Amino acid sequence: MPLQAVRPKILGFISEQVSAWLMALVVFLAGSTLTIIIAWATSDLYQQQERQRFQLLVNERFTRLQERFEDQEQRLASLQRFFVNSSDVSRDEFDGFAQPLLLRSRAYVWAPRVLRDQRVQFEQEVSRQRALPFRIRELNSLGELAPAVERDEYVPILYSQTHSLLGSPLGFDLLAQPLRRSTLQRAQASGKLAVSQPMQLVGVEPAYATGVLLVAPVVSLGGTEPYGFVMAVISMRQLMADGLPKPDRDNLVTQIVDTSDQQKRLLYESSNALANSDLVATRRLTLGDHVYALTLRPSLVFEKGSGFSLVSILAMGGLFSLLLSVLLYMLVSQRQRALKLVEQRTAQLRLREQELRGAHGQLRSVLNAATQVAIIATDLHGVINTFNAGAEQMLGFKAEHVIGRLTLESLHVAAELDARATSLSVALGRRIPPSQAMLVESPDNPQEAREWTLVREDGSQLTVNMLGTVLLDEHGLWVGHLAIYLDITEQKRAYEALAVRDRLLKKLSAHVPGGIFQFTVEPQDNWRFIYASDGMRDIYEIDTGVLQRDAKQVLERIHPLDVERVRASIRLSALQLSHWREEYRVQLPQRGLRWIRGEATPEELPGGGTLWHGYVSDISDLKRVEEELRALSITDALTGIHNRRYFQDRLKAEMVRLNRTSGALSVIMLDIDHFKRINDQYGHAVGDGVLQELCKRISQRLRRSDVFCRLGGEEFMVLCPNTDSTQAYSLAMALWQSLRSAPMESVGTVTASFGVASWRIDEGVDGLLLRADSAVYVAKQAGRDRVETVARERAPAGPRSGPD
Repeated sequence: MPLQAVRPKILGFISEQVSAWLMALVVFLAGSTLTIIIAWATSDLYQQQERQRFQLLVNERFTRLQERFEDQEQRLASLQRFFVNSSDVSRDEFDGFAQPLLLRSRAYVWAPRVLRDQRVQFEQEVSRQRALPFRIRELNSLGELAPAVERDEYVPILYSQTHSLLGSPLGFDLLAQPLRRSTLQRAQASGKLAVSQPMQLVGVEPAYATGVLLVAPVVSLGGTEPYGFVMAVISMRQLMADGLPKPDRDNLVTQIVDTSDQQKRLLYESSNALANSDLVATRRLTLGDHVYALTLRPSLVFEKGSGFSLVSILAMGGLFSLLLSVLLYMLVSQRQRALKLVEQRTAQLRLREQELRGAHGQLRSVLNAATQVAIIATDLHGVINTFNAGAEQMLGFKAEHVIGRLTLESLHVAAELDARATSLSVALGRRIPPSQAMLVESPDNPQEAREWTLVREDGSQLTVNMLGTVLLDEHGLWVGHLAIYLDITEQKRAYEALAVRDRLLKKLSAHVPGGIFQFTVEPQDNWRFIYASDGMRDIYEIDTGVLQRDAKQVLERIHPLDVERVRASIRLSALQLSHWREEYRVQLPQRGLRWIRGEATPEELPGGGTLWHGYVSDISDLKRVEEELRALSITDALTGIHNRRYFQDRLKAEMVRLNRTSGALSVIMLDIDHFKRINDQYGHAVGDGVLQELCKRISQRLRRSDVFCRLGGEEFMVLCPNTDSTQAYSLAMALWQSLRSAPMESVGTVTASFGVASWRIDEGVDGLLLRADSAVYVAKQAGRDRVETVARERAPAGPRSGPD
C-alpha cells in the first residue's frame, strides 16, 4: 500500500486535515482576544508617557532659551565694562573686542551722546578720522537716511560690529524714533540694561528684521550721567532658531510675545506645523527690563515620534495570531509533505553523485595542466600519491618514480626541517617531528605561505614558496595533506637587489633632519607617496608602508583649520608647476599638536599627473613662543585649564572637521554637586581650592587630544575628538570615580554630576551641547553623583550613590 493512502484519525472520527483547521481556528481566536486586551492597556499608558515626554522637552527648551537671553546680557555687560574702564576707545579697539561677542546677535553698537552745540565739531572730527564724510542722520518720510533735524541732543551710531550683509547705518540718530528714544531714556534713568519694544531693525536683512535693542548706559568712573550707550541689535529669529533643531525635526512649536506690548504681537513663531493636541506649556523669559511669554506646543514631529497606534497594535496582534495559526496548521499537516521531500532529496543525491564523478575527472585534468606550479598530495603517513606535471618539470622527477615511493620529507633539506620542528615545538608546547614541520601551521600566522628549499633529482637546490593544507573526505575525515609549491628563485634575487638599494637610501636619509619624500597626484586624484623616509614616520606618526598605500592619511593628521589651505597649495603647485612651500599644524596620536614646514619641487609626469621631490621638518619649537602667548588669552586664571572661549573655538573647529571628513566626537559635561554649600560653609578660598583640586584630578585622566575647559562657576566640559559614545561613557565613569575615590582636604568627599553626548550626523553645536546639558540635568534630577547620557545613547548604568 502506498504511503499516501494512510489517513490517520484524531479521536477516531476527526481526520488529520480537519484537526489542523480546528486547532488553527482556536489559536487565532485566543490570540485576537489577547491582542484587544493588550491594546486597551497600552493606550492608557501611552497617554501618560506622552505628557511626561512633552514636559521634559519643554523644560529643556526653556532652559536653553533662558541661557541665551542671559548670555546676551552678559556679553553686552562686558562691552559696557570695556568702555567704562577705557578713557578712549578707538574703532580698531572696539572691533577687536566686539567681534568675538557676535554670537546670535546681529550687531554691537557704540553711540555717544552729542549736544546741539557739539554736533558740527563732532561730525568734522569723525569725518577726519574716517577719511569719509560723516553726518548725523535719521529716517525721512520715504524711509531713507537723511541729515537729522536740529535737536538739543543726539545719540548717533559711531562704531558698529556686524555680520549683516547690508552693513551698518553709521550716523543714525537713535533719538529720532520714539521706540528707540524711549529705550535710551529708560536705560539712562535706571542705569541698567533696557530692552526696546518689538521693532523693525535698520540695516538688517528683511528675514531677520524683527527684533529688539538691548541698551546699556556707559558712565565714566566717578560720573553720574552716561556719556554714551552700547547696544546689542538682536534679531529674535536668529536668537531663537539658531542652533535649535530644524523645523522638520523640531518636536515643539515655539511662540514668544512681549508682555509689555499692548498689541500682543508675535515677536517670534517657529515655522513647523502644529500637532492636533491639547498639550501646552507657558514659561516666562526675562531680558533686561522686559518679561516675555514663551508658549510651547507639540509639533507634528512630536506627534509622529510618539509611534503609538491602536490600529497598528490590533493589526500586528491579529497578524501574529494568524501567523501562529498558519504555523500550527503547517506543523500538523506536514507528514505527507515530509515523505515527498525525502523522495526529492534522494533523487538530488544521486544527481550530485554523478556530478562529483565528473568533477573528479576535471580536477585531474586541471592538476596536469598546471605546469608552472608543483602540486603534491600525500596520505596520512606522508607518502606521495599525487605528483602533477608542474612538479615533474620543477623537480625533475617522474611521477611513476615518486608516487607510492617517496615522502614529502625526502624532497626538503633536512637542516631546514630540523630547525623548523624545533621552533614549532617551543611555540606549541609539544614535540613536532621533522617529517611534519612543513605541514604544521604557525600559531602566529596560520595559512601563511612559507619559504623552503627543495632538492631536485640531480641534487641541485631550489627556493620555493609553499602553502600546505589538510585533505578531508566527504565525511569530513582527515585523509592526507596537499602542498603547493611556487618557484621564487628569480624573485628572491630581485628582492635582494632592491633591499641593497633601500639600505643605502635609508643610510643617506637618516642624516637628513625631518623626512624626505616623493609624492604624486595622479589624474584620478589618487594621492600616493612613491618614497617616504623613516623621518616621515616620525613627522606624521604613520608607518611608511601605510603612507605609500594611501597618502591621504597625512591629510587626516593635518589640523582641520589648515587642511584646506594645504590642499589648495598642492593643487596650485601642480597647476603652475611652481615650488611648493607651506607651514601647517598636524595633530598626532602620541605627540599631540606639532608644527610642520614642507618644501617640494614639482615636475609633470609623461602619462599625466604631477611628481614632487621634497622634504618636511618639525618647526614646533619655533612656534612654541607664539603658542605660549596665545595660551594666556584662552586659559582660566583660577584653575589653569582652558576657558569657555577656547572651548567654543575648539568645538567649532571639530565640527568643521567632522562635516568635511568623518569620524566621532563626544563631550562630557560635569557640574559640582552642592558647590554653593561648600562656599557658604568653608568660604570662597576653600571653594577655589576645591575647583583647583578637581581640575588636577580630571586632567590626570585625560588624553593629550582631549580638551578640558571651565565654562564658568562650577561647570566644566571635556571635548573628546575621535571618541564614540561607548568610549566617552567609559572615560566619564573613570573621571567620576577619580573624583569621588578620595576626599579633599577640609571639605571631605566632593562629587559631581556628569552628562555625556556624542555627535550625530547633521547635528549642530547647540544640539550637541543641549543633549549634554540635558544629561547633566537628568543626573541632577536622579540624585546627583552619577554619569548619565541622553536616551538613545544611554550606556549600561554605572554605580549609583545615595541621594545627597
